[in-house]
Amino acid sequence: MIELKNIGKTYEDGFQALKDINLEFEDGKINVLIGPSGCGKTTTMKLLNRLVDYTSGDILLDGESIKQTNPIELRRKMGFVIQNIGLFPHMNIYNNVATVPKLLKWDKDKIHQRVMKLLDMVNLEPDTYMNRYPSELSGGQQQRIGVIRALAAEPGIILMDEPFSALDPISREQLQDELIRLQSEINKTIIFVTHDMDEAIKIADQIILMKDGSIVQQASPEEILKNPANDFVKGFIGANRLEERKALPPLATFIQKDFLSVSTGHSIDFIINQMVQEEINTIPVVNENDTYQGLVHLYELLGHKNKSLQNLLTDTDRFIHEKDSIDNVLNTLQEIQGTIPIIDSKNKMVGILDANKLFKAMTENKCGVA
Repeated sequence: MIELKNIGKTYEDGFQALKDINLEFEDGKINVLIGPSGCGKTTTMKLLNRLVDYTSGDILLDGESIKQTNPIELRRKMGFVIQNIGLFPHMNIYNNVATVPKLLKWDKDKIHQRVMKLLDMVNLEPDTYMNRYPSELSGGQQQRIGVIRALAAEPGIILMDEPFSALDPISREQLQDELIRLQSEINKTIIFVTHDMDEAIKIADQIILMKDGSIVQQASPEEILKNPANDFVKGFIGANRLEERKALPPLATFIQKDFLSVSTGHSIDFIINQMVQEEINTIPVVNENDTYQGLVHLYELLGHKNKSLQNLLTDTDRFIHEKDSIDNVLNTLQEIQGTIPIIDSKNKMVGILDANKLFKAMTENKCGVA
């Protein structure tokens, strides 16, 4: 738990950057600090690892003042990802990722296993990438390395200072998706600074909107969109986003919780019979813990009965998170069709998207029907 109690920050020239900030960052969640330039969001984040010191109040980490901890030790407990990535150009990718574990004197085998696992987590084949240098990677690949380097020593807290803002729109969206997916696996406390409201709405569990060194509103994306605190919040969100939010209800409205799925323990013949009885040609597969594994298609099953179910799974990364904004869902629908599973933060399947209900709502709204 990170708590900021009556935090103030005044610089030597008299500028008051932060004014009586009281704030709790939610454990295991993505907490997004957002606001216009100069609002204090980056200063707030840098207080946490003492890159900047506060002038009044206190910051507690698990109930203890961070001023009781050596700043170097404190920083090693926190991952840090910055906008310009900051990879060491003279080190290969393996050594970049291994930097903090080496400083902490982990043994070589543990470091090796950790680096290999992290590269796999961000879909960078270890044998292909670990001996390359940063200059040999694309901007998006470099930023992935920046993220996993911050995760390498298994810190409980990750600080991310506008990490994707320098990337092209496609790479940025891919890395936002990657962060959401990674967080579902690692459940770290993430403090993420951005100036982009679309990014905040997409990735955040909690948004902290700041202005002139003060917190204006602190709430979930859904709550901020439904109930903006004042005209400043409305203006920062933007009229278009507010109109879209009024037009369509949240994703939860379109989750079909009464759905058919099969388990990895079922035989192919059993699955075929289920699909024939229900007159469906695609079905989601979960494991014994209800964790989503992928989809199987009837015609693939009929044509490859001799193969294992695992080899017939498709669309293993085709799903929507139950906390996704409706805007993100609409973007997903432009790219894929058919059955779309919906999962929770632990990758457990909670339902499928009722696309017909969503399309009906969209049509009624377009026609002006309440």
